[in-house]
Amino acid sequence: MTDAGLVCTVENIKRWETEKRLPTPVWRPAIRAVYDLTDEQLDQALENTRRHRRQQRMEDDDVKRRKLFTLAAATAGFAVLPGIAQAREGIDTGLDADGAGDLAYLEGAFERHRGGYNGRAPDAVLGEMREDLALLAAVLRRPHPAKDRTDLARTAAGISGLVAIVQHDRGDQADAHRWFATAAKAARESGDRRMTAWVLGRHAMVGLNYGAPAQAARIAAQARREAGAHPSGAAALAAAVNARALAAIGDLPGARRAVDDVRTLAEQLDGPESADTWFGYPAQKHAVHLSQAYTLLGDTRAAYRAQDDALALTTSPSVMTRALIAMDTAACLRVDGDPGAAAAMAAAVYDRLPHAYRTGLVHSRAQLLHQHLDGAPRRLLGDALD
Repeated sequence: MTDAGLVCTVENIKRWETEKRLPTPVWRPAIRAVYDLTDEQLDQALENTRRHRRQQRMEDDDVKRRKLFTLAAATAGFAVLPGIAQAREGIDTGLDADGAGDLAYLEGAFERHRGGYNGRAPDAVLGEMREDLALLAAVLRRPHPAKDRTDLARTAAGISGLVAIVQHDRGDQADAHRWFATAAKAARESGDRRMTAWVLGRHAMVGLNYGAPAQAARIAAQARREAGAHPSGAAALAAAVNARALAAIGDLPGARRAVDDVRTLAEQLDGPESADTWFGYPAQKHAVHLSQAYTLLGDTRAAYRAQDDALALTTSPSVMTRALIAMDTAACLRVDGDPGAAAAMAAAVYDRLPHAYRTGLVHSRAQLLHQHLDGAPRRLLGDALD
């Protein structure tokens, strides 16, 4: 029995022993206690099993696979674990094994992970999501009742979208596109148009931030169509990204209309729609998007106001957000005719960044400024980026 009161069934144990499934995190404290394993021993056993399954997935042979807990025993340095039959005694076999616990766990994992970085580096966030991604892949391969499958598809869309966001921020554009494509596929299967709009709005930011604004404008327009006219965080995000993309490709009237739209939408949001998460559209995120939109529009006065608002609303230790706002300020200084100050500010911000943040999104924003500089300011910022 777990700390949460869940009772393990014989069928669960059989699946673990035959490696048809791996134990989810909720069961692992109980497994460690019953089999007297350390965290490291069980983690190594699970990793050995995953590696073996990957190697054997495409092979059709009759090689006998070692059992999960045999691997755990080998890792612990002793023979096959005794007393497995006795350990099963007292388990309530009346419960069915429909995987409801896994579905509930994954739904909770999506809620937990969408809270953002909270001062953590992108690589650390991906590391924390690794086991949940493995579980999600395993659960998706099982049959489910129609309603459960719909809920699972929505959860898969959300979790996949979160991975795509982190890969975008890390600068891994190709993998970000792949994860967003997976997220969009799951979102459409779920039938949740708001989720689809959120995925597409976030997907558009890959092209927007890495040199493909026309692609970004196209995907953001799709996101707006999916979001519909009802105010939502996804609708506001799609309009904000659309505004930035249109400004980047020179469609200034279209960009201004989209800015007006997102301002109207943001005023109507509350509750979860305006929550400070990767899935919501809070006032701080709104100010960050407006900062970039106004910067691209050349409206530096409005951009500076948005930057001040964004900084005032950024209460978390967001290294990336603060750096991006500073890069927008530097870009405004260039537009206002002071390229030397722009280069000096951007170089100073970049020099202070921890190593984990020197690639990806912040680097891309600094490179964009560098492309619009020449002479000594260009060399100054270029030296910082090298």
